[in-house]
Amino acid sequence: MPEPSPAPSPAPAIIFKICPAALWAQAEAEGVFSGAPVDHADGYIHFSTAAQARETAARHFKGAGDLKLVAVAAEPLGAALRWEPSRGGALFPHLYGPLPLTAALWVKDLPLAPDGTHIFPDLG
Repeated sequence: MPEPSPAPSPAPAIIFKICPAALWAQAEAEGVFSGAPVDHADGYIHFSTAAQARETAARHFKGAGDLKLVAVAAEPLGAALRWEPSRGGALFPHLYGPLPLTAALWVKDLPLAPDGTHIFPDLG
């Protein structure tokens, strides 16, 4: 596991996961989210900050329907949550371990606009 980078200052209290609805339904049935196939391949669960979520959707989920946007409290994840450089050197939250559903603050549908982009709720 790589050494953690310092969290951005101030560290966001809420991070976001975009995932297929079927995977989230499976997580709800199991009581824990272990990640999507890309998460398993990379060895951690990918998250985005509010400022990063729209670009993440555009780059990795363009045109994909039936997605969920999950808001997650960062603090309860403790040391398993690491901030690591990714896109353009920006720090992204990566969770090294399963996501306990108790950390999920809310789950919302992420509908598609006619142009294939996603319509986001207010992320605060």
